[in-house]
Amino acid sequence: MKFRLLPVLALPVVLSACPKDKQDDSLTFAEAQQAVQEASLASQAENFTSASVEISTNFTIGDAVEKAASDLRDFVGSQLPCADITLQNATLTITYGAKAGNCTYKGQTFSGSHSIEVAKNDQAQVEVHHTWTDLSNGKVTLNGNADVTWDFSAKTRSVVHTAQWTRVSDGYTVTGSGNRQQSLLEGGLTEGIQVDGTRTWETPKGNWDLVIQGVQMRWVDPVPQAGSYALQTPFDKTLSLSFERVDEDTIAVTVANGSKKFTFKVTKLGSVSSS
Repeated sequence: MKFRLLPVLALPVVLSACPKDKQDDSLTFAEAQQAVQEASLASQAENFTSASVEISTNFTIGDAVEKAASDLRDFVGSQLPCADITLQNATLTITYGAKAGNCTYKGQTFSGSHSIEVAKNDQAQVEVHHTWTDLSNGKVTLNGNADVTWDFSAKTRSVVHTAQWTRVSDGYTVTGSGNRQQSLLEGGLTEGIQVDGTRTWETPKGNWDLVIQGVQMRWVDPVPQAGSYALQTPFDKTLSLSFERVDEDTIAVTVANGSKKFTFKVTKLGSVSSS
């Protein structure tokens, strides 16, 4: 029996704020707007990551890991004929763009390299290790790795990552790690996932710590449609971001610090406007 594993998604938020010597309960419009804009931008990198993982989830539960990897080789080759694929034991190494042919999957056009190791494949649990080397879609470039573990009895998966991603347009680079639990939304894989967990990342301005609380993410949206983030900034501000769907095209994002808050509307195309 074939199955489709969950693509890896997770959405970091980066914002700028003014440093203070003590806990700062203030929040400016510019800071709140920056948080929403960066959340939308960061989702481009996460959607790209999820597409690279989703293509590597088509094999039969319970097969030997070598057989599972062989099935993945055939599937990736059928979807992305541009890829040069080598198989050694239970590990695939994929170089995108090495051959002529289609290099686009789930709306993402791939270049760079991706290694996939099927570490465990039994009826109770599946473990897959991913390594990305200069993997790019022309907007972001990803370097790093992730260990993805599926627990079928709990119907969840754990995603533990360490990665660096660079915005191609200006070379802005973020390095971070995280540990999240993910499960399917009511509509299944085609709709999206719910995420709980933590992320931390480093920027030129310092470290950021994010707690993800019941966030619901659809593949077609630039920000979550429900749930909340608690974000500790390097400038001693603790911000909350909450998400609520307005209509099929629009999500309201409220950024708050203490009693101060601002609400923005984000469309599917990623445009941000004040509410």
